[in-house]
Amino acid sequence: MKTVTTLTGQERVDRCFARREHDRFPRYESFWPETIERWQNEGLIGDHETVLNFLEGDFQGLCWIWPKAIPTQNEIVQMDEKTRVVRDGNGKLVRYWRGKSGTPEHLGFDCDSREKWEKIYKPSLLNSGLQVDPEAVWRSYVQGRKLGRWCHLTGAEVFEELRDLLGDINGLIAMAEEPEWVEDIAATFTNVLLRNFDACMATGIQPDGLWIYGDMAYNHATMCSPQMYRDIVWPCHKRLADWAHAHGMKFIYHTDGDVNRVLDLYIEAGVDALQPLECKAGMDIRNLLPKYGDRLCFFGNIDVMKMIPNDLDLIEEEIVSKFAIAKKTGSYIYHSDHSVPPQVSWKTYQAIIELIKRHGTYD
Repeated sequence: MKTVTTLTGQERVDRCFARREHDRFPRYESFWPETIERWQNEGLIGDHETVLNFLEGDFQGLCWIWPKAIPTQNEIVQMDEKTRVVRDGNGKLVRYWRGKSGTPEHLGFDCDSREKWEKIYKPSLLNSGLQVDPEAVWRSYVQGRKLGRWCHLTGAEVFEELRDLLGDINGLIAMAEEPEWVEDIAATFTNVLLRNFDACMATGIQPDGLWIYGDMAYNHATMCSPQMYRDIVWPCHKRLADWAHAHGMKFIYHTDGDVNRVLDLYIEAGVDALQPLECKAGMDIRNLLPKYGDRLCFFGNIDVMKMIPNDLDLIEEEIVSKFAIAKKTGSYIYHSDHSVPPQVSWKTYQAIIELIKRHGTYD
């Protein structure tokens, strides 16, 4: 892969997907809110967008769409000094920390039977109307094009919706015991999601990609078997990929966890890039790129656990070893393997940006 004249973000990402010559790895990053707050206390003037500008990020998100059955419902049912308990738009009762991020505690799920789904939640979801502002999407698209960025629609997918609606335990039991019910949930949600994306497209925008989020794995495997994924969830992933491709877009799929056993199914569904490739779950582009790099772009995999000690030698070794493999295929996009945590200092992350720029350019 040779260096070419400096490209726009849109051109760079497109060339990466096409395995054509480009000047450097495309770049993007995510941060915990507390990380930005720490950095502001350490001298950052601005917010996460300011950091992305320092990084010379190539992506422009246009929206976040996660349809809820009752989108107007967000009722606080209990609050104390440290937490708040909320009944959300899918009927889930959940406890959040106040004033800080963290994994919420799921306390209960109102949609606990097929009957309740069919009588309450499915009709409500189908009649919920648009849950996106198409004009705001259009404005973000215009801004992204002016900045030369790769513009993408963004939303949640069916496995994430299933976990949100039924909960992990009930959802997985339903996949095993009542697969037709789960298939109905998946198809209905996908219909509503695409209805919202169609409304965005009706404004005349021409995005470059569709980036879909759904965590379907933990640190040792997928939450369901590969066959169960293929039978129940995969058809909706393929629908989303087909929709994206029919509109001239690439399809990016985000999932945490170990998904090594379903990579071939992702490729068959039409996934063009996988993100963020969680290191502590056994995802490693040094193994994956030689095997899959001609068919799948890999987006991420720089270990945040090696950023946390604020040891630049440690993080440079991580970057150099993975970038060296990535340069051989040209099908790699920079991102950490998760969101950058608040243990990382602003001084350290500025140095990380310089390491990314130094080692992420094609010779």
